[in-house]
Formats: sequence, C-alpha cells, structure tokens
Amino acid sequence: MRIYEQLFIVRPDAAEPEIDSFLEQITGVITSAGGKVEKLDKWGIRKLAYRVEKRHEGFYVLLQYSSKPDVVKEIERRFRVSDLVMKYLTVRIDQKLKWLEKRKRQREQRARQKPAAEPAAIPGEPVAQE
Repeated sequence: MRIYEQLFIVRPDAAEPEIDSFLEQITGVITSAGGKVEKLDKWGIRKLAYRVEKRHEGFYVLLQYSSKPDVVKEIERRFRVSDLVMKYLTVRIDQKLKWLEKRKRQREQRARQKPAAEPAAIPGEPVAQE
C-alpha cells in the first residue's frame, strides 16, 4: 500500500450534489479495491493562476488515500473522462513521509548526544568568575 495525494479542480458552475456524488464514486473505487481514504478536503471555489477551459475560477478538492498503484490509474482515467474535472495532480507522498520521519529521528538522536549548553554571556556585562 502506498500513500497518495490528489488535488483536482472541478468546474465552478457544478452543483454541490453533483460534486458530492462524484466524490462518493471516487472514494468507492478506492475502498472497493482495498484502499483507505484518509483525508477529503473541499477547499471551495478559488481563483486559478491562469485560465483553464476559458474559466478563471475552480472548485478545489484535496484527497489523500492509501492504495495500490493500479487504483491511481483507474481514478485518473475517471478524471480524464469526466466533464466535471478540469485539472488534476497526483503525488505519491509515502516516500516523503518516510524521509521526514528519518530526519526527525536523526535530529532527536543528535540532540540527545549533545551536552547541555551553558547560558551565553550578554555582551557588555561583566562575567562572574567563581
């Protein structure tokens, strides 16, 4: 199982029930293949950076899930044939999460190995000697 994140833009003139039924269809594909939907965020209508299909706005949806790679192919196929979806982007994030976790462990290990630092002297004040 791999973890994926998909951001896709739906036409801004699409009705909310139409978007919801499309999302149910996509989540159904994931769960029926043994995957798990971890996060589903509807960001709402936002301005696009550039015109897409003669539109200046789009309804953004972020979907994070874990599944097998063949499920991603099926979801992207559905995005391509759907009239609702204007643009989409799929990113595999499990490798990045593993890398971040490794870096965090390394930092914690270095912090445990370092001796506690003495408080730094303030410039201009006399240093008390014992």
